[in-house]
Amino acid sequence: MTIKIFTVAEMMAAEKAADAAGHSYAQMMATAGRRVAEAILERYDVAGRQALILVGPGNNGGDGLVAGRHLAEAGAAVAFYLLKPRDPTTDENLALVEEMQLEVLPADYDQRFRVLRHRLRAADFVVDALFGTGVSRPISGPAAAVLEQVAAGLAERRVQAASRPTLTAVAAPPVRDEAAPTRHDAAPVVVAVDCPSGLNCDSGALDPLAIPADHTVTFAGPKRGHFIFPGAAACGELIVADIAIDPALPAVKAVPLALATAELARDMLPARPADGHKGTFGTALIAAGSIRYWGAPALAARGAFRAGAGLVTLAVPQRLRPALAGQFPEATYPLVTDTDTLGVATANLLLGSLKSYDALLVGPGLGEAASFLGALLDGLREPAEGQKSPPLVIDADGLNLLAALPDWPGRLPPNSILTPHPGEMARLIGRNRDEERDGDRVESARRRAAEWGHVVVLKGAYTVIAAPPDSVSGDGRATLLPFANPILAVAGSGDVLAGIITGLLAQGMAPYEAAVLGGYLHGAAGQLAGDFWGRAGLLAGELADWVSHARRALE
Repeated sequence: MTIKIFTVAEMMAAEKAADAAGHSYAQMMATAGRRVAEAILERYDVAGRQALILVGPGNNGGDGLVAGRHLAEAGAAVAFYLLKPRDPTTDENLALVEEMQLEVLPADYDQRFRVLRHRLRAADFVVDALFGTGVSRPISGPAAAVLEQVAAGLAERRVQAASRPTLTAVAAPPVRDEAAPTRHDAAPVVVAVDCPSGLNCDSGALDPLAIPADHTVTFAGPKRGHFIFPGAAACGELIVADIAIDPALPAVKAVPLALATAELARDMLPARPADGHKGTFGTALIAAGSIRYWGAPALAARGAFRAGAGLVTLAVPQRLRPALAGQFPEATYPLVTDTDTLGVATANLLLGSLKSYDALLVGPGLGEAASFLGALLDGLREPAEGQKSPPLVIDADGLNLLAALPDWPGRLPPNSILTPHPGEMARLIGRNRDEERDGDRVESARRRAAEWGHVVVLKGAYTVIAAPPDSVSGDGRATLLPFANPILAVAGSGDVLAGIITGLLAQGMAPYEAAVLGGYLHGAAGQLAGDFWGRAGLLAGELADWVSHARRALE
């Protein structure tokens, strides 16, 4: 199933459409609250433990009332702290809580927040059901006072947890049950309902009073703010809960942004028939490298091979060829005559053999090769009789050279793949790098894909892939990758990604699908490597080797 990523307005429209179709708001609230409780119960043993539910005045608070009731039924000792009074004669969920004789603690009667601070000292779980997606301006007034007390109470608990005796070098570590908090001096687990209170779910802006969560349970689909920093860092584990909104509703289908999932990636994997040979899995041509950048071609080739390409050809300057061939004997090397930097001679050589290749990557480590790129693009736009223009990926230096060409989008074969990081994107559009970095990445990628007529892979934490409009996608598809991993922030990581995408193109994938799957494999490889190495220290060549493990995990 496709998981959509909503703006707040899109989510409201989807809920309204579901209600009009007969799936009422009350039903959605009941399901949402149950899903929050289920997410906690799947991860922790709650029997006999203390749960404090922070209940806001709106629907998010209603979700919290439902969640707390289910936790109580599972054996937790649950108390509800109400930011504002709610009327049980009109609030069915509060009435059900009172029927169960669970504690309801109105903030209005809590002098100096003594009750709240006492409950925070005892809580094993804190469920944040104060505001949800409704925050769009700074929190003030009584709500701000409550959040200040919650922050102080949680900080107090963290200090207590940090003050425990540390292990000595000779002591064996104690056996610890990771499934549940076991001591009141341990910091409580914080679970946010839909989003941490204080997170702007459109912009990712985070109120200074926001409560960072260990887990965030969001409904129907994530919100864009869940993937925009600084708010993204406050969400903890993001759990997408189904509340039975029909994905076939026009209001849902119209949402342009989807989340790449393991299931989606698995379904996209190209076939690997048992009787296949290297020709079956395609030939990738990589035109890359210069006297200053020797390693980029090898990293891209390694990515292409690890993605499953049958053969990789490296067109590199003559002085690089012996060293690369010694390090990377699996590739083939055309007889390039340009010595230090690729030029027109190499472009003509490659254009004369295009029919031998199923995908073409241009750019990693290319250096000052403007004449090469110009001649190559002229030939790709008007291939000689009997030749073909293979799917094209442009990365790194290729993008920087492209930005200097007039009318460059029209010089590329349709549906080429561009893989800029924010700095390269800023150069392509003539914008300040900081403005591009701090802007709306989703809309930037979508807008440029539509303007240029090419697939855009806007790299970074939570990479965005956008396709130009076509008869199938209408306004143009966009996919967000669920990876924000500092272990990927290493020189050569982008070369590996470009190689992976090119390797998938060589196997016959369409450009947009190759970009999405390539990005997913790259991110998943980083995640697997991070489980082994930690958050730093991975080399780009090692990252490429983890791609095979990521693919195997998907299969």
